[in-house]
Amino acid sequence: MTASLHPTVAAVTARIEERSAALRAEHLARWAHAREELGAQRTRGRLSCTNLAHGFAAAGADRPELAGLEWPNLAIVSAYNDMLSAHQPLARFPGLLKLAAREVGATAQFAGGVPAMCDGVTQGRPGMELSLLSRDVIAMATAIALSHEMFDATLALGVCDKIVPGLVIGALAYGHLPTVFVPAGPMTSGLPNDEKARIRQRYAQGQVSRAELLEAESAAYHGPGTCTFYGTANSNQMLMELMGLHLPGSAFVNPNTPLRDALTAQAARQAGKLAQQRAPGIGPMLDARSFVNAVVGLLATGGSTNHTLHLVAMARAAGLRLLWDDFAALSAVTPLLARIYPNGAADVNHFHAAGGMGLLTRELLGAGLLHADVQTICGRGLAAYCEEPYLAEDGQLAWRPAPAQSADPEVLRGIDEPFAASGGLRLLEGNLGRAVIKVSAVAAERHCIEAPAMVFEDQQALIAAFEAGHMDRDLVAVVRGQGPRANGMPELHKLTPQLGVLQDRGFRVALVTDGRMSGASGKVPAAIHVTPEVADGGPLGRVRDGDVLRVDATRGQLEALVPAEQWAAREVAAVPPSPAGFGREMFAALRAANNGAEAGAACLFDDGPEEGAREAPRGAVESRA
Repeated sequence: MTASLHPTVAAVTARIEERSAALRAEHLARWAHAREELGAQRTRGRLSCTNLAHGFAAAGADRPELAGLEWPNLAIVSAYNDMLSAHQPLARFPGLLKLAAREVGATAQFAGGVPAMCDGVTQGRPGMELSLLSRDVIAMATAIALSHEMFDATLALGVCDKIVPGLVIGALAYGHLPTVFVPAGPMTSGLPNDEKARIRQRYAQGQVSRAELLEAESAAYHGPGTCTFYGTANSNQMLMELMGLHLPGSAFVNPNTPLRDALTAQAARQAGKLAQQRAPGIGPMLDARSFVNAVVGLLATGGSTNHTLHLVAMARAAGLRLLWDDFAALSAVTPLLARIYPNGAADVNHFHAAGGMGLLTRELLGAGLLHADVQTICGRGLAAYCEEPYLAEDGQLAWRPAPAQSADPEVLRGIDEPFAASGGLRLLEGNLGRAVIKVSAVAAERHCIEAPAMVFEDQQALIAAFEAGHMDRDLVAVVRGQGPRANGMPELHKLTPQLGVLQDRGFRVALVTDGRMSGASGKVPAAIHVTPEVADGGPLGRVRDGDVLRVDATRGQLEALVPAEQWAAREVAAVPPSPAGFGREMFAALRAANNGAEAGAACLFDDGPEEGAREAPRGAVESRA
């Protein structure tokens, strides 16, 4: 099943371990000290009688076990709310988890809720400026939930974009505790994603009414569960499996089904067993190999570009320095094995039916692209993740080998017949800074766009220019002042229909921004996360209307073709302060403390801006006429 490790995978892993040695040692020592302080007792055994009595005052039938200090106690940390379709199913989970925990001699308490906002609801609205920052708030809220020292393991309940990374970062603050992630699953398939995108583009051109648009959107997003396209939320679920934090094969089982309920209950049993065994916590478990596996999975499936931020921040919380250079090196040797919207017509339910995570994991292991010997919550390395769950005839949960071949090679393929020889993520560099670009859904003839710039200071200005008919030409749209320190780095997915329309009209179009695009964006080439951002004096602020820009994913170039002397003499455009209102003023301190996109766009660590974000300082790429 497994092959010798690919030399590039081995080399990247070694580089991460080398550059992270001191930081990782510091984190391991911290977690080891926390375990040593506990000794053989339960965590709550260190509390005074007064403290402990507060901790189980309302525990009902669990009071004797909590007072007795023998049974481990599990923390349930949940992102439940009933506005988000992805998190609405979590309402039922605490009851299932508590009952299942008792089956293995453990108790469970709902330790705390974390905020969960939906980028789909806030797209293009002021709330989107809080979205990325909410990841760090979720991490802090997770730490608060665990701060009561009542718990011996954690059950983390979350699905969507910032929620899972925030839960991981927060859990790593208590890295001595074993942690099991409990997913909710995707909604069943509705209106096909490509049809939804077509209607959005028609609406952008005034060809369908708002009522028709809403009807289409409602047919696409129609019930409980994660949105079915392969954006950040579903990329999260893939990552949790390859990082060994899920039960095998649990990512894409639909909610409110017998199999999903069985997996949810088993997650509590597994967490209880890990606590009983005093198994290693999530901190020691997630090492450099775990994060390399995660990056390879992201690349092999054409996953969300948002993880060039989130995985970097998650790794930093584990005491590891993961770089964009690592993504680029791994992308060069990782084949694309999945076509899921926006990289294809299928949704995640089709991917799951074709063989899903079990088949994908087996194929990547067989090619030596994954570390097989990582620690997981199952204790069997990644071999366990080549299996899929099912309910046996007696109704009991069981696992069996994933299918030997894909049931739909237009959705999921084996290693010998990939959709592309390399992953869909590239690193761009030049006199405009550094950026990432996702090309797995971009036609090959559009991997290099060279065209005059059209500069916008916000996305509303671009939409207004499109509606006025000013953009019917070849262009590189520059939307700047959208970085984490400027306004929180909102997603600019709302621009996808307009840019897609221009491309469909035959124009050569690209986007360059220090902001983000959605994990669901794809067919228009977009150089995103440009760093340094304009608010930090980044060179994107020197671009003027009409400058010819080159976005070249093939050669990794991001350049303004302006004479070097003229370029150097220009001032960087000022970025207006983030406006007050809609809660944005409350996040000013988090924006100011942000360490920049390439370092994970985080505000929780004591690194300086972009510190440790590159292998070595790089000289600026010279401008040329």
